[in-house]
Amino acid sequence: MEILKNKILTDGIVKSGEILKVDNFLNHQIDVTLLNEIGKEFKRRFNDIEVDKILTIESSGIAIAVIASQYFDNIPVVFAKKQESTNLDAQVYKTKVFSYTKNKEYNIMVSKRYISKGEKVLIIDDFLAKGGAVLGLYDILEQAGAELIGVGIVIEKSYQDGSVILKEKGVRVESLACIESLKNKMIRFK
Repeated sequence: MEILKNKILTDGIVKSGEILKVDNFLNHQIDVTLLNEIGKEFKRRFNDIEVDKILTIESSGIAIAVIASQYFDNIPVVFAKKQESTNLDAQVYKTKVFSYTKNKEYNIMVSKRYISKGEKVLIIDDFLAKGGAVLGLYDILEQAGAELIGVGIVIEKSYQDGSVILKEKGVRVESLACIESLKNKMIRFK
């Protein structure tokens, strides 16, 4: 997706530890025009399958999933919460996820009211590196008896093993921009 790659090249910042900072257009400040194009592209790539719901994880995936939803006939978007709160249902699917970016393990939770057995669910997220977040969401879908029909990723670090792990499990992964390397603070696409 050329518009996304160009935005990454012009506005992305590579930080130490091979961290790609895109918060100025994807997850802190949001370029809605770009997200609309991303939503259209996810619909184009997953046009051949039936989708009942989109699942993501808070907080960076929410805007992307919501914008994409309008191109999937406004299907519901569900997001896994990272923090327990008094207004969270008592009955939840829960699993642990390790964030390499934050170097921290945390629980993610989804109310059992929002994911049902037999539903066809598309996971959409901003990044895929080692696959921790997506594997956690996949675990929640398995607990619910729902079917993971695909994973849509905005930016994949293809030099890490997240996509390989998912594909070995038979998961369809569609990444809009695949980064081959961030060495020497240079962005190189696959």
